[in-house]
Amino acid sequence: MILKIKMIQMQKLFIYVCLLVIANSYSQELNLPVFTQYLAENNFVVSPAYAGIGDNLKTRANGLTQWVGIKDAPQNQSIYADFRIADRSGIGVSLYNDSNGLTIQQGAKFSFAHHLILDYYAKMYLSFGISYNLNSFRIDVDKFEPSSQDPFPVIPTDDRSTSNNNFDVSALYRFKGFFMSFNANNILGKDIDETIRTFEPNLLLNYQIYSGYTFRGPKKSGLEFEPSVYYQLFSSDKRSSTDLNFKFRKFSRNEDYYWAGISYRFLNDQFFKPLNIGPMVGFKKSIFYLGYAYQITTNNLSSFNSGTHMVTIGLDFLRGISNCPCTQSPVH
Repeated sequence: MILKIKMIQMQKLFIYVCLLVIANSYSQELNLPVFTQYLAENNFVVSPAYAGIGDNLKTRANGLTQWVGIKDAPQNQSIYADFRIADRSGIGVSLYNDSNGLTIQQGAKFSFAHHLILDYYAKMYLSFGISYNLNSFRIDVDKFEPSSQDPFPVIPTDDRSTSNNNFDVSALYRFKGFFMSFNANNILGKDIDETIRTFEPNLLLNYQIYSGYTFRGPKKSGLEFEPSVYYQLFSSDKRSSTDLNFKFRKFSRNEDYYWAGISYRFLNDQFFKPLNIGPMVGFKKSIFYLGYAYQITTNNLSSFNSGTHMVTIGLDFLRGISNCPCTQSPVH
């Protein structure tokens, strides 16, 4: 009986370690962790080329708790802001804090984008963006609890931290209701302190494609429908994932609206075994924005957690419609 209990405990410990490894591989790679923040009316999350598109200074703050119910599971807090600095240009900044077990990652991105008109009457636009990334990674040694049964023979006693710099480049094509962005993130190799992260790859280049189409509903219905797809490919081990999304908006006469949607994320070699399924809701009232997303874990790990929760709060202010259609708001 005692042996059986120990076996169950070891199985739970193994699954817990796997959870942290998976989270670490996706979120702590000198990259802003991407869940479904970009669907909360904030495409700037996935592409710096979106900086400055819109009629306001847009800010979004996200709080995310992953795998609720598991001790020391990943948590993330982030702030995004972007605004237009001229009729055809925009700048943006992203700040984030990501904790995962005994590791803490903090970072910032500073972005610039420029927007061009390819065809004025056809509403065809092309945008280019670049981001400078600053990242800090630290092992929280204060949380180590050494014991005689600890599997790690050496417990660090001093501060273990490192920092890195990198760049992202992106392009965005828009044609009426269609949009598609392409990003190359972390285009430089990463310097690694082997005393901190021995087995971590130094190639962090990853590619992202985000595309979709916005359909308007019947005239005067105030409805918009937006199917989209988000694809990620990591160069280090060639793994990739895809989000299939669908959302709709319902506008009122004064341009306030509410929306709802759903996201289906899967590894590209396991389409019928989704990583998670995430329903979402939100609304915008005057300058205030609020959104909520819940990601349901659909595999065997679901018995160890109650899912992932994310709240988005935003403000859209300092309204000023651009003289150039290439930077006017895509949300009608």
